[in-house]
Amino acid sequence: MRLPWLGNSRSAKRQPSSANIYHTEIIADVPVPERGESVRFFSRKLVQPGKLRRFSNKDLRESLLSCFYLGVAAALPVAWWAPICDRASTLRRKRHFRKEFDRYDVAVKAVLGDDADTQSLFRGYLAAAHRRRLMLAAHVVPRRWSPTIRVEGLDGLRQALQRGRGAIVWCDQFAAQTIMGKRALFEAGIEAHQVSVDFHGFSESKFGLHVINPPLVKVENRFLKSRIVFERADAYQVTARIQKTLKENGVVLMTNTIHAGSSFTELAMGERGWTHLASAPANFAARAGAALFAMSTLETEPFRQYRAIISPELKPDATIQPASLRARDMAAKNLVLQAGYVLLKRDRLLEALKLHPEQMLTWSGAYRLTEQQDQAAVGNDAG
Repeated sequence: MRLPWLGNSRSAKRQPSSANIYHTEIIADVPVPERGESVRFFSRKLVQPGKLRRFSNKDLRESLLSCFYLGVAAALPVAWWAPICDRASTLRRKRHFRKEFDRYDVAVKAVLGDDADTQSLFRGYLAAAHRRRLMLAAHVVPRRWSPTIRVEGLDGLRQALQRGRGAIVWCDQFAAQTIMGKRALFEAGIEAHQVSVDFHGFSESKFGLHVINPPLVKVENRFLKSRIVFERADAYQVTARIQKTLKENGVVLMTNTIHAGSSFTELAMGERGWTHLASAPANFAARAGAALFAMSTLETEPFRQYRAIISPELKPDATIQPASLRARDMAAKNLVLQAGYVLLKRDRLLEALKLHPEQMLTWSGAYRLTEQQDQAAVGNDAG
């Protein structure tokens, strides 16, 4: 089945750049009998690049917020930070509820059930987005800020590295992950390489690329050994660099975003929802034999305590090979093994999501891609 494009919604039209148009096609539905589920694999090809704007209204807001939070981080005590973020999140709350809440409500209830208090979660989501901005400012200003970061699962990661084949840490898009997740690994002595995209940050305009996003990238780079920037036109070189890093027993961080690679997956999530997960981490793990881990970084007490959860190593049972796939030339990607990885990752994501759903930046939705073309993901972030 061929789909003309992925996610052409009202929110996409409000982006500071014209939306990219992709040709999206189903590769395969891969059953995992021991789980009683299947994973759908999609390919996506860019057919019409969007045109970047030089500047947008969003850039003005982000610039003003950056200046404001730099002042807060430099001048005010930490005890005031969370209340200030809560207050700031109310300034445009009515507009956010009017424009975004209906999709958020449907998506969250599809995953967590109809009893979920989505209005409260949405208010928490808006506040978490502001705390993410202040978290960045706190790392930029010359001030000592030392929150407690509890890292779980380090022993499993270190044991996997003893095998000498590298490790992939598949990170979720919680508000604290981009900075505090990297900081947690760095302070634990793990030198990691982040796979990222050009427009990583708060803006997708030319001004944002050169002015708004660099502070975030610079702060993250403090806690990384290197950054592997994904460029669609040079995917081969990026792939080769990731494989080389794994062969050298390195740790590669990949964020769960479907927007960078040429393929992604769709599978059931929670009560009756559907989610889209990247296929690249599972693909590299299957092909390179690297250990694969899931990671979620959660804020347990705003600006004071964080919890970085590294899962036990994800080890799918790949002994069953459906006959329908044996006849196809899919040995290179090994979709059955990838499907097992993706389901295990989904399980870990759901566990973390139930702990702090208000901190999740993206929600895929309640509909299958083939059933509802105008349902885009709620929120976005790119590694």
